[in-house]
Amino acid sequence: MTKYSNFLVALIGLLGFLLPNVSVAQTKTSNNDVWFHYVGKNMLTKKLSFTLEATMRYANGLSEKQQYFIRPSIDYQFTKKFNGSMGYSHYNTYVYGSPALNKTDIPEDHIWIQGTFVHTKGKYKFSHRVRDENRFVGIAVKNDTEYSINHYEYRNRLRYMFLMNYTLTKKEDKVKLFGIVGNEAFFNIGSNAGKTFFNQNRIIGGLGYNIDKNQQIQLNYIHQNIWNYSNTFQESNPTLRVSYITNFNL
Repeated sequence: MTKYSNFLVALIGLLGFLLPNVSVAQTKTSNNDVWFHYVGKNMLTKKLSFTLEATMRYANGLSEKQQYFIRPSIDYQFTKKFNGSMGYSHYNTYVYGSPALNKTDIPEDHIWIQGTFVHTKGKYKFSHRVRDENRFVGIAVKNDTEYSINHYEYRNRLRYMFLMNYTLTKKEDKVKLFGIVGNEAFFNIGSNAGKTFFNQNRIIGGLGYNIDKNQQIQLNYIHQNIWNYSNTFQESNPTLRVSYITNFNL
């Protein structure tokens, strides 16, 4: 497993070194975030499933609403290792932080496709996920003294997430407690990509616990970097994410 460990250390180290320096943002800020996260996968057949994901995110503890999203999708298990999905996401990002990234609440709708490749080696489980998001972002325009959403603008974003799980304990040959480490990078692509290639980056580390075959909880620390569209603003956010994950046969 040395080659996998070396690869992981190199990947996270490189991203951690490069990403904070990609931006020449004029304004930098930091928020201590808490995210509550749910993912429910519901098997319709042996290969076809419906997934509902939702999150409520808070900034600076629980004192400010940061963002929520709801994300339904249809998923198909093409092989034992490869899964494909098509879905829709609706976001609302609030005005939070000081100084604030947004002048008013920003709605956003996505139509997306993704592929996920999973493989194992001993106590290690590796997951690679690529998602192509077609984003329709609400654009705020100032009217006298207030901002309001005037129109929606199309943007394209590509996301790549690498996760490695390591089994810590088992019961009756089933994984119970496991460690999590990984990274997710968000890339602005296409003709309307804005002033920066990187939109976000998240370094991830934490623990997961399988309650039973249908339920799982996770507690992760995420260090999130965000760069705005015009590359004039950067957030660096230490984040605690609490996740509840289910997998049921309908």
